[in-house]
Amino acid sequence: MTANLLRTPVHVVYGGADRYSADTPRKLGDIALKTLHAYAPNFADFARAIGLPGNEKLPTDPDCITKLDRQIGRSQTKAREEQFTAWYAWTVYRKSIAKLEQNPVEDFRIDFEDGYGFRPDEEEDIDAIRAASELASAFKNETITPFCGFRIKSLAPETRKRGLRTLELFLTSFVDNCGETFPENFVVTLPKITDKKQVRDLCDRLKKFEKKNKLSAGSIGVELMIETPQAIFDRSGNIALRSLVDAAKGRCTSAHFGAFDYTSALGIVSTQQHLDHPSCDLARQLMLANLAPLGIRLSDSVTTRLPVTINRKGRLTKTQHRENHDSIYDGLGEHFANVTRSMQNGFYQSWDLHPNQLPARFAAVYAFFIEAADSMSHRLNENFALSTKATLTGNAFDDAASAEGMLNFFRKGLGCGAFDGKEIKKMIAFSADELSSFSFAELAQLHVQKEKGGIAAARSEFKTLKFEIRNLRSETKP
Repeated sequence: MTANLLRTPVHVVYGGADRYSADTPRKLGDIALKTLHAYAPNFADFARAIGLPGNEKLPTDPDCITKLDRQIGRSQTKAREEQFTAWYAWTVYRKSIAKLEQNPVEDFRIDFEDGYGFRPDEEEDIDAIRAASELASAFKNETITPFCGFRIKSLAPETRKRGLRTLELFLTSFVDNCGETFPENFVVTLPKITDKKQVRDLCDRLKKFEKKNKLSAGSIGVELMIETPQAIFDRSGNIALRSLVDAAKGRCTSAHFGAFDYTSALGIVSTQQHLDHPSCDLARQLMLANLAPLGIRLSDSVTTRLPVTINRKGRLTKTQHRENHDSIYDGLGEHFANVTRSMQNGFYQSWDLHPNQLPARFAAVYAFFIEAADSMSHRLNENFALSTKATLTGNAFDDAASAEGMLNFFRKGLGCGAFDGKEIKKMIAFSADELSSFSFAELAQLHVQKEKGGIAAARSEFKTLKFEIRNLRSETKP
């Protein structure tokens, strides 16, 4: 039996500590919705903005879009069967809007590092205490994001003192406001790691803090930033990733890849720094192979082109409006493509830096799973049928590995929120709990039991029907 599937965040929003408040996540969602309504007010425009596959087949005339919107809304089942491209775009758009309205931020990292910069000690002290108090307010008001935490400065010699001071001030302020309980999925993010000693140092301090403040052991998790060559390979040339996790002594829940710090450290010039650089692919695959089997949640890096307007002052000309429109669309399209590529590479979480990236984020997640859901469910159900037939006839069924990959598709889709329990049940005839708790071999056996139960019930019903017909005939005889 496998471990139960847990809901996993599809992103992490990094925001400067000086700007954080308890209502920041809601504000970010509102900004994203405002931008979306201004630049992509319907499903067809949104599909074009993000570069959704098939968007070129959608209408451009506003009246035609409105008419098609109403048709799909009246009968989604019919639209899915007869107009899949339009239904697909419509569904991705509607799900993205609903997500922004209900839960726009799943994971937030209050940032005292790159997103905050270097400031006078007095100023960072004040922000550490204030930001912790704001997070505590969100926790007490039950408006806190499902995953949360803060990023300190590196424990390298030049920033170590400042990083540790912020760590102590933030945690102490939070405890002062909330007592002996910390939020679930709370982490301290450690950036620019160059040695496992830095991880061990942080974790030792967290252990002492928990004991001193009567917190449950392990209440404070650790998140590792993999953004230096030394975090990938140690001085002996061995892969360092697992040793970093071991140094965390069970506290490490996730590892984030920092593409731009990493490529910069390798000497790659800025014009060639991008997420799909071959050096980034190597680092990600090493992270995937070494850390994913340990249950460490992996997060990919950031899209630096932001979907923002470039002309904001005064009365804008038509040319300036067009430039704003293109800037928004280019930013949304690039982020959509980057998020999609991350998921193709096995990274189902990555960074968002601006609220206008949120629509493309959620659209990419929904599109990734919805587009292939029909074909994957058909293939998986065929595999279950073949497995059942093989079991019932005594033949071997040796394609369990590929079927397990299909199960991963639905598990990840469920974990990322692209599917809910009802949709899972409808597509593959298993509940969300069954999907998340059993391997393919176990589900195949369960399928066999259900089939046998169905056959037995059908036989019983047939016998009952024959008995009733026989009685009816005897009663009607002259």
